[in-house]
Amino acid sequence: MAAADRRDRHVARLLVVEQDGTMRDLPRAELAGLLDPGDLVVANDAATLPASLDGVHIRSSEAVEIRLAAWLSFPDPRRFVGITFGAGDHRTRTEDRLPPPLLSSGDLLRLGPLEAIVERVLDHPRLLELRVFGSRGAVLAGLAQHGRPIQYAHVPEPLALWDVWTKIAIEPVAFEAPSAGFALDWSTLQTWHRRDVGFATLTHAAGISSTGDPVLDTRLPFDEPYCIPERTAALVAEAKRRGSRIIAIGTTVVRALESAANPDGSVCTGNGIATGRIERGTPLRLVDAILTGVHQPGESHFELLRAFADDALLTNASALLAAHRYRAHEFGDSILLNRQPLLLG
Repeated sequence: MAAADRRDRHVARLLVVEQDGTMRDLPRAELAGLLDPGDLVVANDAATLPASLDGVHIRSSEAVEIRLAAWLSFPDPRRFVGITFGAGDHRTRTEDRLPPPLLSSGDLLRLGPLEAIVERVLDHPRLLELRVFGSRGAVLAGLAQHGRPIQYAHVPEPLALWDVWTKIAIEPVAFEAPSAGFALDWSTLQTWHRRDVGFATLTHAAGISSTGDPVLDTRLPFDEPYCIPERTAALVAEAKRRGSRIIAIGTTVVRALESAANPDGSVCTGNGIATGRIERGTPLRLVDAILTGVHQPGESHFELLRAFADDALLTNASALLAAHRYRAHEFGDSILLNRQPLLLG
């Protein structure tokens, strides 16, 4: 069964967490009616690349999987940061995957119709910088022909590329789906339009969510390029002037908007790079609420939520999510978390 079918058949849930700590467990279909006239929703319209590439380490003839994890030369699709694995596939839990062959600078990799060179092994044997040979068009064609979506063991059937594209996906620049956007459908957008809830998009190159290695995972998220259109910046500025809420659809939108925020609350337009983590103590200049998936403590996505709410509230929310058996993966359920005024001590 395709992932899109699984989403359609699953009656998705939505936990609404208010500033005062009250919580409501709702069908996610009620999302459209929860926002107020004048609110502005901002979503990520990035489409997902087929960023998992099986191949061979030419020097040893051993199998290797490269998961493209970040851009080195955005938007030129020839230089990337990659996470490496040995033989196996997504049906094995990421943390149980075999290690890759011993890689060195200058090693060649054959990845289906593509050939790449290891430019540099970074300070972890599974983390490298690589360059794919060929023109931009040839590399994109090779990715389309040979690559497949990055996926994890909780979805055993192979995903098709359209399974990891949201309904608003446009330019393929993300390495994994900006999955909070799976909650959006055309009916919800039409309802918001009728109720005078604003909607805008930006493009953020969402990176890899898990490496299978706890040490590497502490470095996530990697630096991620984004682009904010002039229309979106204007709508954000107008919402702030009105005192209306800005609701981010997913952690990638929070990272992009907060990276582009000026001290006066305006937003820089055009291209930028989101660097570092948003976490407890990070001041949020623009975003008032976030619609996101269900994340676990310790994950970079969960750490970002600590900029919205104190640990006591997040602990209570996690308990309620567990009690109602909310699904935690990218095709799972959602949380609408309204930002609390945080008292940091």
